[in-house]
Amino acid sequence: MRSGEPLILWDWTFNHLQEIGQRVVEHLMLTGIAVSVGFVLAIVLSLLIREAPRLYGPITWVTGVLYTIPSLALFALLIPFTGLSIVTAEIGLISYTLLILVRNIVGGLRSVPPDVTEAAIGMGYSRWQMLWHIEMPLSLVIIVAGLRVALVTTIGLVTVTALIGQGGLGQLILQGIQQFFSTPLIIGAVLSIALAVVLDGTLVLLQRQATPWARYSA
Repeated sequence: MRSGEPLILWDWTFNHLQEIGQRVVEHLMLTGIAVSVGFVLAIVLSLLIREAPRLYGPITWVTGVLYTIPSLALFALLIPFTGLSIVTAEIGLISYTLLILVRNIVGGLRSVPPDVTEAAIGMGYSRWQMLWHIEMPLSLVIIVAGLRVALVTTIGLVTVTALIGQGGLGQLILQGIQQFFSTPLIIGAVLSIALAVVLDGTLVLLQRQATPWARYSA
């Protein structure tokens, strides 16, 4: 950035609205795929733990190891196999969601009071009926809390995937750094933060609509 130059050049911004919009869509797509696939995998793993509680340790250990690997190191390990592709980006992003989601889903299922499950069994509920009609609804607040953390974390990590050509708004940030040009850098950073805030708030509203009883709990 040259001395005396404003932080944001609005002419550049208005001339690149189409590119900015494209980067926002890419960011949302990368985030949506990662969180959706991660959530499905976490549900499957959590149900395995529900059926065999001894699996909790091994599963959380593996997902914990994946979570602790630095993102750039993980991408470097994947590139020889999957190249500079969206597959590389998504494998990394999905891996980082699993520990958060599994812990919260399992924690939510285990938070259901025993007397509630006993009453459901007494009413003739099967194990799967109890899961979908009793345990999952009562666990929803804790599950959504984990989903919120995974979502916000993923939005931030998507910017890092710009280094392998798949970064959404991270491409604007990278462009700003490489060209010493503050306008795309600031726009990319601000829009990333805005996406995190808006999507997190949306999840909160959806959770409140789905769990009205939680508003009045002590």
